[in-house]
Amino acid sequence: MSNAELPKSVDPYRLAEQNTVLEGFVPLSAMARFNECISGFEEGGVCQVTLSFSMDGERRRIVVGKLSANVELQCQRCMGPKAATLVSEFRLGLVTSDAQAQQLPRDLEPYLTEGFNADLWAMVEDELLLVVPPFPLHERDQCPAREALEALEGTQASARPEAEPRENPFSVLADLKTKKH
Repeated sequence: MSNAELPKSVDPYRLAEQNTVLEGFVPLSAMARFNECISGFEEGGVCQVTLSFSMDGERRRIVVGKLSANVELQCQRCMGPKAATLVSEFRLGLVTSDAQAQQLPRDLEPYLTEGFNADLWAMVEDELLLVVPPFPLHERDQCPAREALEALEGTQASARPEAEPRENPFSVLADLKTKKH
């Protein structure tokens, strides 16, 4: 990966016509919406990004991207910090209107650009937001709340009375099957 910062704004149509590949990083501190969804990141944390701009056989402009960021999430079991690496691979079709977006094939997600300008940092932030897990959890055996969880499960299991076997409600149908009409 490159040690260069990804440009914030580019002309994606020109880059697609030139089959350009951009590699670099976006500082995690620059993504306000993303920072609201995570607990934190290392000082100077970055999202490593590779974006390949190209055109397909029907002259649609396409961006194929990969990104990776090391962040800290909040475990929803113990409410403690959990280290995570967020990774995403995506395929975007560049469009300037909703009508163009509806014409894209299903394997391309539309990315709405303003004229001949695209905010790459916003694109990266959007993709990062899509891969944040809704309920991050430590592995069960590594969670600090494991002992409390096991104790809770043990008391719930012992508090349940053993169920008596119940009669099958469909046994009446079995009788109808054996009777001759």
